[in-house]
This record gives sequence, C-alpha cells and structure tokens, in this order.
Amino acid sequence: MTEQSLSKAQARRIALKAQGFLPQRRGLKRIDRRHLDALFDQLTLLQIDSVNVLDRAHYLTLFARFGAYDKAAVDRLLHDVSGPKSARKKDYFEYWGHEASVMPVSLYPALKWRMERACQHQGVWGKLSRYAKENPQVLETILKDIADRGPLCVSDLEKRGGRSGAWWGWNDSKIALEFLFWCGHIVAAGRQGFTRYYDLPERVIPSDYLEAPALDEATAHRQLMALAAKSHGIGTEKCLRDYFRLPTAEARKALDTLLEEGIIEPVSVQGWDAPTYIYKDAQLPARATCRALLAPFDSLIWYRDRAEALFDFRYRIEIYVPKEKRQFGYYVLPFLMGDRLVARLDLKANRQESVLEVFAAHGEARIDQGKVAEALAQELALMAQWMGLDSIRVGERGDLAGSLSVSVRQLI
Repeated sequence: MTEQSLSKAQARRIALKAQGFLPQRRGLKRIDRRHLDALFDQLTLLQIDSVNVLDRAHYLTLFARFGAYDKAAVDRLLHDVSGPKSARKKDYFEYWGHEASVMPVSLYPALKWRMERACQHQGVWGKLSRYAKENPQVLETILKDIADRGPLCVSDLEKRGGRSGAWWGWNDSKIALEFLFWCGHIVAAGRQGFTRYYDLPERVIPSDYLEAPALDEATAHRQLMALAAKSHGIGTEKCLRDYFRLPTAEARKALDTLLEEGIIEPVSVQGWDAPTYIYKDAQLPARATCRALLAPFDSLIWYRDRAEALFDFRYRIEIYVPKEKRQFGYYVLPFLMGDRLVARLDLKANRQESVLEVFAAHGEARIDQGKVAEALAQELALMAQWMGLDSIRVGERGDLAGSLSVSVRQLI
C-alpha cells in the first residue's frame, strides 16, 4: 500500500479538526452535557492548572472552542461537590492524565495501572513518596477523616507542619492528600472556586467503572495511545506518547500494536523527518476558519515541538523565567487565525480595574498586521465580555501593539 503524503497545511487542518476547532462551536446559547461529551470525545482530557493570571487553563481551552460560554454551567457538570450521602456520581473525574487533568469517568479503568504504580512509589514525585514512606500514620489519619467526614479540602484537615520552597507552602496534610490522590485511595469530589474537595472513590466514581478490573498495562497503554491518536489526528510517536505522559518503551509497544490493527497508518508530511502516523478516521477539512487565543496549557500546543513542526511557531512558556529575561511576557497566548499561529499576546485579567490588559502583542513574520489586529480585537472583546471586564487596555510592547490598539479603539 502506498504511503499517504500530505502538505504541512493539510496536516494542520487534520490536527485542528481532531482538536475540536473545525468547526468552532461559537454562539451556543448554553453548554450542556451533550456539548461537553462531544468535545471530550475529541480532546479526551482537559489539563487543569492553578495559574489564574487570566483564567484557569481548562476554562480557556473551552473558551477557545466555544466562545463566551456559561462557566457556571460547566462548573455544575465538572466540579459540583457531591456529599457522601448523595446518589449522584461523577460523569468526569480528575487524575493525572497529561499532568493534572479532567477526563470522562469511562477512562478510570485505563488509569488504574498508574494508581497501582503510585502505591508502589513509582511515577510519583520523589518528595511525595518519601513523605508517605516516613509518615504512614498521617496518611491513615487523613484517610479516616475523609471516610468519616468527606468530602473535605485541605483547610478542613488539621494542619501538620508548614512547608515552603518547592512545595509552594504546602503543609503535611496537603502532601499526604496528594499522595493518596495519586494512589487512587481518594478522588476529587469536586471543586469550589479552585479548592479541590476529596472523598472516597466509592462515593464519587460510578460502580461500573470503580469495580471494573484494572486493565493490564499493555492494554491500558494501547487504549491511551489510540485515544491520543484520535485526539491528534496526525502525529509522531512522541506526540502521541506525550498526550498521557506514557513511559517510552510501553508507548512504543502500543504504537506497534495500533499499526498492526490498522488504528493508525504511516504517513509522510512535508518537512517532517520523524516517522508520522495518521488516525484511521482522521478527517481533512477543505479549509480552516479558526479564530482563538490559546492558553499555554491548551492541548493543541502542549507538546512544543509539535507546535513548532505544525505551525512553524516556536513557543515556550516564560512564567518561571526572570522578568528581565522574558522575550514575550509572563502569560503569553498564541493567536490562531485560519490554520496558522499568527501572533502572541501577553495577557492579564485586571479584575480590580475591570480591564483586560494586553501587555504586549507580537506578530509573526509575513502577516497582514491590519487583518490580524482586526481579528484579534474582536477576539479580545469577546474574551473581555465573557470575563465580565469593562474594557481592554493595550500596552506598547511588541510590533503588533500599535495596530491592535487602533483596532481595539475602532471596535469599542
């Protein structure tokens, strides 16, 4: 069979379709379970991150695809805290997928291997593991507290010794909770604001998934790699492996299995040297009419090498870079227009002044700055309205700042 050959533009459109951008579901009056299920069927998981300079990462990932949706409706579906006497079980759960993530609860059996490894102190942050080994009585006490009184958050538990530095001020209760969570002994019952509440799995996870036997590791890795291939549409082995942060050797074995089964097929992409694969049901749209600001933790650009290969766009998050050494800014969002990443903006929601701050606006080479600025102004206006902010303020940094400032003034 002759290997399919694609241009880079075709590869981009396949990826954008797989990632829920084609078509974008803008203008929905309300988001309900059907819309979230449909998007999770494409993305598989949403990364959660605590940085709140603009908004939480998973809210921004949804905004990029849905536009100005009702966050309260999403919170009810994803984060509602169910008490121990509630008969309501979760449709989605939080666990370590691609970093901390929210996923459909049907994936629970496919991640039990990760929980079992954590119980053996494998794949867990070293300091968490050491603390758990040295303080088993703390883990037992916290587990009993949750069994007796759950769902509970960190502040509901007795504080056991403050810590600082690399642990962001975590106290011992928080460290113990995170280890128990990693092992699957407790699960996220929901959130209030961004405070996570923990409870026993049997109170949160539907019994069909909780009691299902853990998939053996080879089967689980095959399932997760297949889902990654579906959510990518097209990608390399490293792209697929990164989606669930799978071990290299196991991911490569799963890749071979998927090739044998015809779930993926080899494909060549113009300018790509690494072996590349296309999902069996991937779709190639005729054109792309996307418009979206992408959070640093959006699944389209998680794997930075993939973003560079697909879009010729080198992107690195600079949150942890000293201010004087940052090239583009603290919380920088690439701007997707059509099928290209054409600009990047350093943004902040200034809630005290009710202003969406644009500290810097940088355009890529060979773009039509007027058209990009006009489209960006419209997207910023939509974002400000969604966030309940009254105005947009554009700073002077970046070659696109002047054009964007004019477009924002004309729009307002």
